[in-house]
Amino acid sequence: MAPAAARTETATETPLLSVNNIEVVYDDVILVLRGVSLDVPTGRIVTLLGPNGAGKSTTLKAISGLLGTENGRVTRGSITFRGEEIANRPPEEIVRRGIFQVMEGRRIIEDMTVIENLRLGAFTRRDGGAAIRADIEQVFHYFPRLKERTGLAGYLSGGEQQMLAIGRAMMARPRMILLDEPSMGLSPLLVKETFAIIETLCAETGITMLLVEQNARMALKIAQFGYIMESGKIVLDGSRDDLADNEDVKEFYLGGDRERKSFKNLKSYKRRKRWL
Repeated sequence: MAPAAARTETATETPLLSVNNIEVVYDDVILVLRGVSLDVPTGRIVTLLGPNGAGKSTTLKAISGLLGTENGRVTRGSITFRGEEIANRPPEEIVRRGIFQVMEGRRIIEDMTVIENLRLGAFTRRDGGAAIRADIEQVFHYFPRLKERTGLAGYLSGGEQQMLAIGRAMMARPRMILLDEPSMGLSPLLVKETFAIIETLCAETGITMLLVEQNARMALKIAQFGYIMESGKIVLDGSRDDLADNEDVKEFYLGGDRERKSFKNLKSYKRRKRWL
């Protein structure tokens, strides 16, 4: 686990979301998460890193209430948002409470227009058409390219679809957005642009972000805190700088020593993860 200093730094900030020692079971028999705990401070970006199959997406679905759609359930522990328990509550209730998940693969409605997709994000709101139109204009402020796209969303580029997915989340007026692999399928240039927008949104709107991402280098550039998950449990956590300076994180998630010029003297063995 992380050094005490990193935990102290995290603990000094008020958690908007707190996941405490949860276990998740699918189909009543398959244990996927084993004692996962994490905190997300208000107004910050926290990243959850790890290999495929580690349980990152399952963690997001446990928070957003989408486990039920896959016959999954939180069987132990608690998930509190703004001090209230939300584990196993219906996803529409969790959206109304202020959490919106942007799914892996974007999941926009391809045979709807951009405007229709954005209005869909405001489905749970009850504050009238004028407020919704104002928020659509705010989305266009952050994603001006979307304003130019008047056709069906299925004809948007991958980067534009990702922008639309994030814009649709903004339309719910969330306090917190869960982002699942926003870089998936995007070119390196679009990845940088998308992450810059995420960072700007957090800074200017105060929306808290929990970011699941395989591109650890980009994620640690914009996140203040991070957790590393493997085999259904958290194995390491700490501030951005602590994780970026950790030799194991460098070896297994950041591509090792970027300054190495020659492989002639490279040992044949690999570093063993100290958390195993």
